[in-house]
Amino acid sequence: MTQSPAVADGSVVLRASFVALSLFVAGMVVAAVYWSSRRSGLAEAESRRRSIVAAGLAALWLAMTGLAAAAGALHFTPPPTMLLLFPIVFGLAFGIALSPLGRRIAFGLPIAALVGYQGFRLVVELLMHRAYTEGLMPVQMSYSGRNYDIATGITAVLLGAWLAFTRRESRGLVLLWNTLGLALLVNILVVALLSTPTPMRVFMNEPANVWISRAPWVWLPAVLVLAALCGHVLVYRRLLSAPAT
Repeated sequence: MTQSPAVADGSVVLRASFVALSLFVAGMVVAAVYWSSRRSGLAEAESRRRSIVAAGLAALWLAMTGLAAAAGALHFTPPPTMLLLFPIVFGLAFGIALSPLGRRIAFGLPIAALVGYQGFRLVVELLMHRAYTEGLMPVQMSYSGRNYDIATGITAVLLGAWLAFTRRESRGLVLLWNTLGLALLVNILVVALLSTPTPMRVFMNEPANVWISRAPWVWLPAVLVLAALCGHVLVYRRLLSAPAT
């Protein structure tokens, strides 16, 4: 069935919700920079300065990726420039998490915050399912298909709340949760890549996974996947290494 242009671009409610979530997640990262700076003993002025820098860089990344997608610079037609975004996202996620800033966040925030933060993925999955029902993305990328990442979002909220209530770190339990959450994230990333109109495509049902090359949907990999992956690496860093003395 042919969709109207409005539906093909996503409903107003879906677009507004997606933009709001992307901005909220970026805001959480800025808040983490400020909170961890204060908890590590930095002065109020310095903590604010660092959070302002983080906010500026986040805004720049949002603008760059959003404008590139809106201008049609990111696409899957040969040469598929959209595929270049993924290694950049992975590099940024690991680079941030393994940097001195990442160390400060990993050891400066409560483990409950590092886990509960990933609860935003519950909302991501609800919006992705809505995108499927509106015909924007293929079914296998939703929880009606092969995407089970909604479990990460739900368990992040529950486990984060339990950790905050008990004030325990529960390293073994958190390590198990983090590994399963990362596995579910990798699963949907693989499904998404195998649904793109490239030679690697395996899932031939329509629509192909091209919606993420348009604005604002490009923020799914550029912001939400980046934030999720960085969060997992931060938890591993917290659990598998000792804080600086």
